[in-house]
Amino acid sequence: MTAAETPASDVVLRVEGLYKSFGDTPVLRGIDLEVDQHQVVVAIGASGSGKSTLLKTINLLEQIDDGRIFLKGEDISDPRIDVDRTRARIGVVFQQFNLFPHLSVLDNVTLASRKVHGVPRAEAEATAVQWLERIGLGAKVKDFPDRLSGGQQQRVAIIRAIVTNPELLLLDEITSALDPLLVGEVLDLVTELKAAGSTILMTTHEMHFARTVADHIIFLNDGVLLEQGPPEQVFGDPREEATRQYLARVHSG
Repeated sequence: MTAAETPASDVVLRVEGLYKSFGDTPVLRGIDLEVDQHQVVVAIGASGSGKSTLLKTINLLEQIDDGRIFLKGEDISDPRIDVDRTRARIGVVFQQFNLFPHLSVLDNVTLASRKVHGVPRAEAEATAVQWLERIGLGAKVKDFPDRLSGGQQQRVAIIRAIVTNPELLLLDEITSALDPLLVGEVLDLVTELKAAGSTILMTTHEMHFARTVADHIIFLNDGVLLEQGPPEQVFGDPREEATRQYLARVHSG
């Protein structure tokens, strides 16, 4: 959906002309992107194509060289922006679970709610327990992360990111560190979040899942957003030769 077709109030994320280099190596080259409210946008592309860097720039973990990033109309790429306040509006889950090993599952999930958003402990814990029970981890609230499987840890990390009701959820290759047998339980949770109306920008190498869950696919190639469109178009009839070659390699692998 183009900017002309989408009411401004429905656009959660807008990226304009985004450039990012590491030294002399360009990583993002003129990225333009929109994510609408309640939309799931999935970024695909080979390793090194810029997908993870794109998410890191949106969460202000990497400083951009040029361009602008808007979160619900606010220019969050402005250097005068309150970085902590902005990050509190965005939920992020990376490849590694990054749970605090010295905290229980419940404390991991409620920490940001209590410390960043000022939610009273009882309220934060009640919300966390509801979510953990919903995904079958209600019996694990007092356990520490080393007692959980990789799939369980990643689901806890996702719940930690969403209990604060973020305006945008960024998911970066959240199944890449998992045993293949555990991938499904994590992707099932993302499907549930989509059904609940979350706004998500995610990267993945799971092509079947991307085709199933995405409202919109973007294909990054050497730092360029080379192709985008609905899943049935990008996967079924890609316009660019580089897209066709990438999908052929993925499916043959």
